[in-house]
Amino acid sequence: MRTAVVGHVEWIRFATVERMPGAGEIIHARESWLEPAGGGAVAAAELLRLTDNCDFFVAVGNDETGRAAREALEALGLRVHVAVRDKPQRLGFTYLEANGERTITLVGEKLHPYGSDPLPWGELAEIDAVYFSAGDGDALRAARQARVLVATARELPTLADAGVELDALVHSSTDPEETYSPGQLEPEPKLVVTTRGREGGSYRAGGHAGSFDAAPPPGPVADAYGAGDCFAAGLAFSLARGDGVEEALAFAAACGAEAMTRRGVAGN
Repeated sequence: MRTAVVGHVEWIRFATVERMPGAGEIIHARESWLEPAGGGAVAAAELLRLTDNCDFFVAVGNDETGRAAREALEALGLRVHVAVRDKPQRLGFTYLEANGERTITLVGEKLHPYGSDPLPWGELAEIDAVYFSAGDGDALRAARQARVLVATARELPTLADAGVELDALVHSSTDPEETYSPGQLEPEPKLVVTTRGREGGSYRAGGHAGSFDAAPPPGPVADAYGAGDCFAAGLAFSLARGDGVEEALAFAAACGAEAMTRRGVAGN
């Protein structure tokens, strides 16, 4: 199976702390590291784990941090197709608390690929599963060449503008930036998944609706960063290999749960 992500990357500083600091308080991190992150990078790393291959269509800044992000993505083993923007790379800082909770601060504009960028968009016709986390309407239309296309509701305006049929749309009931209501996209996605974190979630496929359970983490919880993006990547993979909706959701939930046992994106 061949997989791909059309999306974004953020250069994130992670810091593990016992708890979030209060106002005006100084705390000391137990450890800290930098790596390429953000929903696109997380999903690409997860698809790489599942299939041993993933093409990543992405944009980076024209500064040293952008170059570092690209090199780190390639070092993971991803096949990276990069558009360089005449802008600084988006940065971020993430606190990881002892209980696994993450708190994220982002700095700068989200950079994403355009369909007009000189990237090998035609290769997406040979891809089995694509996850779309960011891009313009033309990039999304190019992604639709794939056999299975899953997208996040975080990019709802772009999804509505492109007017392509999604095999699945994933949104969170707890994130105001990922809300979705029936009728906001035309055509309606074949499958709409509403996640509720550790409470599982619900789905709607055609005239059928149901719910699914969260999977228990297979080990100690390290951090919750990227669990939702790993869920979406797992869903794209499972649908592309021909699993039914309920089986695909169970597999995706297991991917999200397993992600919580890894530290950061690379799982070091």
